[in-house]
Amino acid sequence: MQDYTKKFDVIDKHTEMQQILTAVYNALKVKGYDPVNQIVGYILSEDPTYITNYNNARGLICRLDRDELLQELVQSYLGK
Repeated sequence: MQDYTKKFDVIDKHTEMQQILTAVYNALKVKGYDPVNQIVGYILSEDPTYITNYNNARGLICRLDRDELLQELVQSYLGK
């Protein structure tokens, strides 16, 4: 039996969304797209082809619930 306790850190949804959006934004920028327009297109249409596959950006953004993402963006914009 081991005598130490393992530490488990839970990443909250806000932090996870921020990390995913940042990664997606950066991937889109590297590939020459306008990241804001592409992310808005994805949110409005739910069409993942707005997001590049580069660095698994499409896979990452598909892990997020669009409604929760939109709610988080509005709350962040309004500072709440």
